[in-house]
Amino acid sequence: QVQFVESGGGLVQAGGSLTLSCIAAGSTFSRNPMAWYRQAPGKQRELVAHINIANMPTYVDFAKGRFIISRNNVKNTVYLQMNSLRPEDTAVYYCNRLTIPGAWGQGTQVTVSS
Repeated sequence: QVQFVESGGGLVQAGGSLTLSCIAAGSTFSRNPMAWYRQAPGKQRELVAHINIANMPTYVDFAKGRFIISRNNVKNTVYLQMNSLRPEDTAVYYCNRLTIPGAWGQGTQVTVSS
């Protein structure tokens, strides 16, 4: 069964940057499109970005021009580089397979102060 372990979150001031990592254990990582999601307090989980098996990224509007998703199939890891962070980016960030989601990990908390 696939397991996801996210890391790299923290507290950052508005305008700052963070890079999140997610290791996928026990999965056929290289054959699956991967995605980052986030869930802010009191809100539903939402998609942030995804990357297909050919390393082509897709971003939702709020992430375009600020976030970069990438993957390393040797390390079974997907990354999310976040730049120009805003207070509204505060959320718990999760990774998962895009098309066949597995169990959710614990996520990593990102807090952006104004």
